[in-house]
Amino acid sequence: MSQPNDIQPTDTRARIIQAAADIMFQKGITRATTREIARRAGCSEGNLYNYFGSKEEIFLAILNEQLPAFVPLLAHLPEQIGRNTVRATLCDIAHAALRFFDQSIPMGAAFFSDRTLLARHRVLLKERSAGPHRFNEAIASYLQAEQANGRIDAAVDASTVADILIGSCFMRAYWRQFIGEESSHKSDEAFIDTLLSTLPLEF
Repeated sequence: MSQPNDIQPTDTRARIIQAAADIMFQKGITRATTREIARRAGCSEGNLYNYFGSKEEIFLAILNEQLPAFVPLLAHLPEQIGRNTVRATLCDIAHAALRFFDQSIPMGAAFFSDRTLLARHRVLLKERSAGPHRFNEAIASYLQAEQANGRIDAAVDASTVADILIGSCFMRAYWRQFIGEESSHKSDEAFIDTLLSTLPLEF
């Protein structure tokens, strides 16, 4: 499986995020501690708390800033409306989603073994209006805009298409973790091509 970037940044905040990504990828968020993260980042635990209030906050920073550019890609989807083909845009999304889930699943799966940690994380997500459902919402909004442009059949349920796209990418990354299959550009291309061909869209 692909692992977080191992290039060590010089900025303290960036070092903390990188160190946390490395540790959480190996151990999951539950077993990762702020003390270990600080030590790996070369700073004190107190200094770490100058930048982040909790390891859940660090985890969100990893997702938004350190992992493959899936979250930023979705944030800029409105700029793609009416530009590239819908298929090409969805292809880019699927590739980014696979890389993102390949790295985030090992980190975040441990949430479900610690209900207290999960509850704290849910509160943080609510405070920031964030969460995995936002991925689907961003894609659905993009598809609805393309429907308004006449590039997608108006009868298509944009939310369902978004759910199928993201859900399929998540499950592919999820079962790869279990069987130990390495990701490859060639196999991902074939998967994404088949996936897009089955979606109820007219490109």
